Order: sequence, then C-alpha cells, then structure tokens
Amino acid sequence: MSHLKERKEKNCLNCNAVVQGRYCHICGQENIETKESAWHLVTHFFQDITHFDGKFFTSLKYLIFKPGYLPREYMNGRRASHLNPVRMYVFTSAFFFLIFFSIFKFNPVKNVETIVDNGKTKAPVSFIKKMDAATYKAFVDELVKNDSAMRFAYDTTKYFKYLDSTLKANGGRIKFTPSNYKTLAEYNSALAHGKKHNWFEKMMVRRQFALNEKFNNDGKAMIAAVIDKLIHAIPQILFITLPLFALLLKLLYMRRKQFYYVNHAIFTLHLFIFIFIAMLVTFGLSKLIEAFNWYWLSAVNTAIALAIFVYNYKAMRNFYGQGRPKTIIKFILLQVFNFILVAFAFVAFFMVSLFKV
Repeated sequence: MSHLKERKEKNCLNCNAVVQGRYCHICGQENIETKESAWHLVTHFFQDITHFDGKFFTSLKYLIFKPGYLPREYMNGRRASHLNPVRMYVFTSAFFFLIFFSIFKFNPVKNVETIVDNGKTKAPVSFIKKMDAATYKAFVDELVKNDSAMRFAYDTTKYFKYLDSTLKANGGRIKFTPSNYKTLAEYNSALAHGKKHNWFEKMMVRRQFALNEKFNNDGKAMIAAVIDKLIHAIPQILFITLPLFALLLKLLYMRRKQFYYVNHAIFTLHLFIFIFIAMLVTFGLSKLIEAFNWYWLSAVNTAIALAIFVYNYKAMRNFYGQGRPKTIIKFILLQVFNFILVAFAFVAFFMVSLFKV
C-alpha cells in the first residue's frame, strides 16, 4: 500500500467502477491521488523490491526444506503469502544462466585433439610424440593387432611420417571428408548416376560440405562452433523440456483426477527452481575446490547431486500424497522417461546447431 492520500471521489480511475474502500474490487487499483512527488516514486520502487525479496526468501525456505509444499499451497489457493512460481522461475533461471555463462567459459577448441586408439589406451597425438621407444613400440604393437586395415602406417618411422604429413597437408587440422566424396560436385554426380540416399542423408552430406567450406576444412573449429551453439541452447532445451516433464507427470498420475495439467506444471516449476539453486551451490563449491584445492568438497558436490533425486522423490510423495511403493515406482519411471526426453532434446538441438553455425 502506498502512503499517498486517498481520493475523495469513489470512482475508479482505471475501470470507473464504484470503489468501496481504498482498493477497487473490480481491477484492484488503489484509489489515490494521481499527483505524486519524485520521492514517492523512489520509495514505491524500494517498497516493491523489499516486498519481492521478502516473499522470495520466505518461499525459498519452504522450497528447500519442505519438498512439495509450495505447489500444494498453490493448488489449494493459498498464494498471496508466497512468490508466484512463474516469477520465481524466471528470476532463478536468469540468475543461474548468468552465473553459468560467466564462470564456465567452455573452450571446445582447447579440448579437441587428434586421438589414437590402440584398443586399450586412447592417447592424443601430442602425448604419443613424447613416448620413448619402448613405450611407443608397445603402443604400436597393440594398435596393429587391433587395426589391421591401418597396419601399413604404424612402424616407428612410417607412423610419424604418415601422421605429420597428414596434419601438415591440412594445415595442422583434422579434416572431415563426408561420405568419401572429395567435392560436392562429385557427390551430386554420384547421385545422378544412381547413388541411393534418402533426403536426410543428402541433407547431412551437403551440410558437411558446406561446413568444410565455411571452416576451411578445420575440423577442430567446426566442432568448437557446434558445441558452443549447443551449450548456449541449454536454456531453450530446459524451456522445452519443462512442459514435457509436466506431461510425463500427467501421464503417471492420470488416474488422479483432482490433478490438472497446470498442477503438474506448477510442481515442475518448483522442482526446476530447486535444481537451479542446488547447481548454483555446486558451482560455488567447484570454484572453492579450484581456488584452494579443497578436494574434500567434491564429496559435498556428489551429495548435492544425489540430494536432487531424493528431493524429487520427497516432493512427489508430499504433493501427490501416495504411498512409498507407488511413489518409488513412479519416480523411477519418471527418471527413465525424462532421461530419454532430454537425450532426444539434445540430439535435436545438436542437429539444429549444425545448421546454425
């Protein structure tokens, strides 16, 4: 409530209804004088901020320590005392991704390197070049045994000559040649002469040629660009999976007629908010581990990861009110279906990323 003087007139300036008291019973607007000072504007701003903070921290306490309580309160109509779940989700997710993209600057190029696999050990080229003669011979012997098709390349002299010439030919790059065709014209010619490819195969091969041209046959740069696009698509992936997660809950509890889809959606919002907060804590602990070598905190991070699943189970039990056996079964089914859902979402966004780089 503001501290401005109440109007003597009893008509609402917003909807023109007759006002009984200080607030309009139709639209809720406060019936106060329209003239206000700059000081009133400033104090009103800070009142709104503190009111939001108060509700946020009160709701946060219930969210963390009473799983399933807030969505149950919302479902039962007791909403004024708690922060609206949509506002809380928007605020928490925005803060989460601000921190995520600020402190975790992923550099895909740095992490992509040519890998040689001898069947038992996977080693980057830079590591192989540092091997002494005995270690290298043992590595090559195992490699030859498991890869007869490339046998010609792997004696001590030929291997490095082959490796160096291959990398030098591509300017130190890993070159991706799609479907064994050197040029797009060669591929189109093969299609014209009877090569059978469906529309998806054609689209992917042609996209690979386009990427090779765009990145000058630099496979590392190509992978880096695609991974970077995929990582920055995580907020959209979560935005899409949220209503689908609620749909899974609707299917699991379809016999509970008192729960509408919106109730499952509100439950999902609160669950995702808790996950964001838990992950923010793990981010902070990871930074402490990195800064002070407090490796014992890794156990705390593991415990938090497990606590997310325990929280999900407890929230389901408290919100839906079913017994332990039924809740455990539905919890397991929910995790399995959600894993499949998220995997499909990442694959879909990976494909989209290929066409957006």
